Formats: sequence, structure tokens, C-alpha cells
Amino acid sequence: MHWHKLERILPHVQKPARYIGNELNTVIKPAEQVEFRFALAFPDVYEIGTSYMGFHILYDLLNKMPGVQAERVFAPWPDMEAKMRESALPLYGLETGTPLGDFDIIGFTLQHELSYTNILNMLDLAGIDPLAERREGLPLVIAGGPGAMNPEPVADFIDAFVIGEGEEVVSEIVEAVRNGKVTGLDRSGMLRALASMTGIYVPRYYERRNDAAGRFIGVFPVEPELPQRIRKRIVRDFADFPLPEKVVVPLVESVHDRVSVEICRGCARGCRFCQAGMIYRPVRERPLPVLVQQGLTLLRSAGSPELGLSSLSSADYSEIEDLIAAIQQEGHNVSLPSLRVDSYSVQLAELTRAGKKTGLTLAPEAGSQRLRDVINKNVREEDIFTAARAAFENGWQTLKLYFMIGLPTETEQDVQGIADLAVALEDLYREIHGHTRRLKINLGISTFVPKPHTPFQWAGQMSKEEIETRQNLLRERLRSKKFKVQTGNWQESRLEAVLARGGRELGRAIYLAWRKGCKFDAWSEHFRPDLWAQALAEAGVDSEAYTGPWPLDAVLPWEHIDVGVSKDFLLREYRRALAGRTTPDCTFAACSACGVCPAFAVAPWQRRKSK
Repeated sequence: MHWHKLERILPHVQKPARYIGNELNTVIKPAEQVEFRFALAFPDVYEIGTSYMGFHILYDLLNKMPGVQAERVFAPWPDMEAKMRESALPLYGLETGTPLGDFDIIGFTLQHELSYTNILNMLDLAGIDPLAERREGLPLVIAGGPGAMNPEPVADFIDAFVIGEGEEVVSEIVEAVRNGKVTGLDRSGMLRALASMTGIYVPRYYERRNDAAGRFIGVFPVEPELPQRIRKRIVRDFADFPLPEKVVVPLVESVHDRVSVEICRGCARGCRFCQAGMIYRPVRERPLPVLVQQGLTLLRSAGSPELGLSSLSSADYSEIEDLIAAIQQEGHNVSLPSLRVDSYSVQLAELTRAGKKTGLTLAPEAGSQRLRDVINKNVREEDIFTAARAAFENGWQTLKLYFMIGLPTETEQDVQGIADLAVALEDLYREIHGHTRRLKINLGISTFVPKPHTPFQWAGQMSKEEIETRQNLLRERLRSKKFKVQTGNWQESRLEAVLARGGRELGRAIYLAWRKGCKFDAWSEHFRPDLWAQALAEAGVDSEAYTGPWPLDAVLPWEHIDVGVSKDFLLREYRRALAGRTTPDCTFAACSACGVCPAFAVAPWQRRKSK
């Protein structure tokens, strides 16, 4: 590491603390004890990546392995990137300043499709060819996370994908590559060893095939010993799996500026648009005593006053009220993420009213009961008002509501329902308090994106004109200063759908977009739809083919990835959606036959409280 170069650069960039490391609880091993280096790479800025809990879990697990040094690396902001290129300073790990090219493995987190160009940019900034076929020797570039559930769009750039949960398989990967170094395996030999492991997808050993008419028929292994479908990994003993006792405390305020503990994993609510709810099944919980002990340990190690209780549906945790009470008894605040409306009870409101009231976030998702049934939200209008009343009566003055527009079967009447609901909540606050002076209702309005492994993976997006009409309708209806309406960029949602549903043919478009200057595509100030349009056209990609509805008998680009939830179940749920029929949460009711429990030979989870 050329520290003198870094010292000259830092006074000239925004937030230089992003790039210096040395935070509380970082792990730096003596150089003579390190025989293997693993870079945990997050393709976004420091304050985004450092909030990601999976990063902290893997950092802890890897650094507990003898001889292994795990370091963190984030995407530098454009001002820092320019200075690094100008000074010939390669991208480096924050712990020791080791250039990324000197690591054995670089592991990227694929949290969002609009981060793909950042992966290429980070590799290039490290002096590593973004195209996997051109690379020789180490480091191996691997990737995991939600984006790995359709790995094909970035298969040209990644050597191996972790399909599913990484806590157990990461140590197996390290041992395989470490043994390969000792025995003199070349790059191909190491990748072949990884390809033989459960839950690892190595694209070089799989090929895309078309029929005689040029129609896509699937992705197939090129060697008979390899599996036709790659089944995801899960942590079976989730309840007893070791948890970090410390987490790195960032030097820059992060987007979730608190320590968090994962209280449960998986969700069986069955929202038909939600990818996470499908790919993280089955549902598993951690025991209350374990969570209390770990939560308090993390709070002490980080010096934080607030503990985040993280999961896909935190209020569904069987002993959520006891957990909150136990943490509060020790003098700490508790933070809950966005909540299902029907999970937010009067008891929860009373428990959390003593804490810092930065705002309560609820997720009705749709403005009418008809559409909530279509998406299987299983939330009634009275649930929304019961939750809001509990919040308002216990001191909350800021309410954030998440909605989607452009959902399958949606009409303008459904969108009008969003505005009607917001106005009715304003009236409810007035009824309780006699005024609305302090009330703020923030509405986050996102545009529906069909995602792989969901019942809506066959659905199309609405047109630009339809989306903009709906956005304008809501802005016009909710012009009062009590409401703040935040709508997404329809072009970003369009690109997200293309990248989410694409196959390996998207790789050339991603590469061309990066070469033209695209990066930080999820940041509106950096998003360049004009350059993306050029790249897609030059690559011969028709974006309409990815954003429109797909035939139910189509072969999907991700069918070689097995998340445990069956295609038959997803198809059945899509048909139920079009018929307006709901499916209950199997943890409170009968099995819905999604297939995940028999796929992993686990017993169905039944919650210890009734709904």
C-alpha cells in the first residue's frame, strides 16, 4: 500500500473517513500469521455497505479462521476514484491497505441489480480484468446475495457464485482454495473443485443452449458429473449458529446507524412480488435468551444506545414483545424495520413508545383491498387503522408508508386508494389529537419490478405513460404539506427489470454500459439512461423483451438455480393472484405446499403465538 499517495489524495475528496479503515472492532492479524486473504467487497459506498448485516457476519466468521485475514472494500465515490486513477493507486482492503489484486478471493455481495457496473469498475480499479475468461491465477472472484439467484447477467465477470446462505459454505470455499494453493492446482482446477460443492455455481462449466429455431431452452452443465440444477445452501442449525460478538463501528454515519441482530430468517407471508420472501425460506428463529445475550453484547462492544431487530418481518418473531422488553430493561432503545400492518399491535406500540420516535414505517403496499388480495398482502383496511391508531395514541407523529404502483391487474382506482388511505390517516390523527400540527405522513412509492423466483416473475411492467400518470395522480391528490410523496425513477425500474430477468446475453450490455461510464446506477444523480440505451442497443438487447409479460410455459433464464420453492407453486400462486385469491401464511395455518421444507428435509415451522 502506498500510504503516501493516500495521504495526498484524502484532503481533496468528500468524506475521507470512508477510505482509511482503523474503525473500532476491526481485525488486523500480524502479517506472519496470515496465509490467506479474503476481500469482502460491496459494490456501493461505505455508508451503504457497512450497514449490511451479512457483511459483518462473514467478516466475523472468516477472521475467526486461523491464518485467514478478511478485509473490507467498498466502491469509492467518483471523486475518490478519479484521484486514485490519477495517482495510480489501486483499490485496496481497508484493514491493511493490501491491493485487491493481492488477495486470494474477492467476494462481492449482489444486493441490487443496479450495482452491477460498480463490480466491473471496482475490478478495473484494482487492475483486475473484469472479464473472467481473461483472468489467470488468483484472486478468484466470487459473488453471493439475492442477485446470485439469477446469476446469468453477470456470469461473464464472476468465477463462482454462492447460491443461498453463505455462513457455512464460505469456510468450505476458503479451504478448497487454500488446499489448491498448497497442492499446486491452477485456476481451472480450483474452480472445478468449487463446482463440485453443493450450492456453488461456476458459469464456465455451464452453457446457454437454444433449439434449432433459436429459442432459449435453458442453461446446462458441460460435464455430466455436474448437477443440472444448483440447489441453494441454507443454515439448518440457524438457532444455534455462532453469532458475532463485535461488529465494526463505522467512522462515517451509515444509512442504518445502529447495531443490529438478525432475530429470524425467512418469511412465509407469501407476498407475491417479494423475492426475499421466497428465496430465504424456510422460516427459522433464534431463541430469546440467545438474542438478548447477543444484543446486549453487541451494544456494549459498539457503544451504541440502540439495537435494531432485523428480519424480513420482525414483528412476526414469536417472542418479539419479550425481546423488546428485555433489551429496554437494560436501558437501551429498540428499532424495528418496516413492519407489516397486521403485525403492529397496541402492545408493541406501548413497548416502544419510550424510545426515540424517528418515525414508524408500515408497508400496506397497495391502496385497495382488491389489490392487496392480488399481491397476497393479507392485510385488511381495519388492520391499517388499528396500527395507525396505536402509533398515534402512543406518541408517533411521523408515519412512513410503503406502496407500489404498476402491480399486476392494478387500475387507477387502486392508485386513488393510496391517496384516500393517506387522507383518512390524517383524519384519524386529527380525531385523536384535535389537530394535525405535528403530523407528517411520508409515502414511498416504488414501481413494481418482476423478480425471479416469485409468483410475479411472469408479469410485465406498465408503460412509462401509465407509471407517470399514476405518479402525477398521487402528487396532485396529496399536495398538503402534511404529505411527502417520494416516487422512483421509472427508467431505473425499467433497467432493474431487464437486469433482473435477463440471461447471459446481458453481460455484453453491462460491459458496454460500464465502458461508456455507467456506475452508481442506483444513485439518481449518476444514473445515465442515455448511455444504458446505447449499450443495450449495441449489444442487440431489446429491453421490451424483458419488461413485458412472459408466457407461462417459457423457459426462464434462472431455472438451473434451485431455491427450494417449486415452479409449480409459483405458477399456482400467480393464477390465484389473477383470480384475487389469497394464500395464508403457513406458519400460522396449513402448509401451502411451496416445496421448500421437503426440499431441505426440515420440519415446517409453527409459530408459538396465534394470529
